[in-house]
Amino acid sequence: MPRGSYLHLSSGVTEEFQCAPGPAGWRYVAPGVDLTVDSRWRPARLQLTTSSWTLRGGAAGRELLWVRGDREHSAEALAFLGDSPAFLVAVARSLSLTPGDSATVPLVQVTGDSLATRTVTQRWALVSVETHPTDLGPLPVEAWQTTDLETAETTEFHLAGDVVLTAPGLELTRLDSPPNL
Repeated sequence: MPRGSYLHLSSGVTEEFQCAPGPAGWRYVAPGVDLTVDSRWRPARLQLTTSSWTLRGGAAGRELLWVRGDREHSAEALAFLGDSPAFLVAVARSLSLTPGDSATVPLVQVTGDSLATRTVTQRWALVSVETHPTDLGPLPVEAWQTTDLETAETTEFHLAGDVVLTAPGLELTRLDSPPNL
């Protein structure tokens, strides 16, 4: 079960996390973030908490449903997207792409302390997979690229199993055990 910490560079906040596969999916837990996905990597349960707000949600068929405050919302989308690296892992794994492939996906983006939501459409591409030797055996590292189709902003991140190794504004500062591959 990977445990470690990420540093959010813009805010200086450290996100202590643990994640693990379970009998029906995968779960990521950190302060303010609790994401459980099903065997297809769709959000079965999400809870985000800030000092003022709580957002709870999950997938129901082709839609995402969520409650923020006392208001219910829904959108036809694949997954949630937010500041935590948990969302990068869940979306990437749900796409099941092979190197060189891409997919255009609608996502519900959650931002800021107010946990504001909006639907965005992004193109996700698995650019390459490189295998690195480690003491525990070969470690495949995936290079991903995302493009916001409204703004054309492109970002890249690197993923090993269920751990984000690098991403814009994010630094993996500690990893106590290897990722689940």
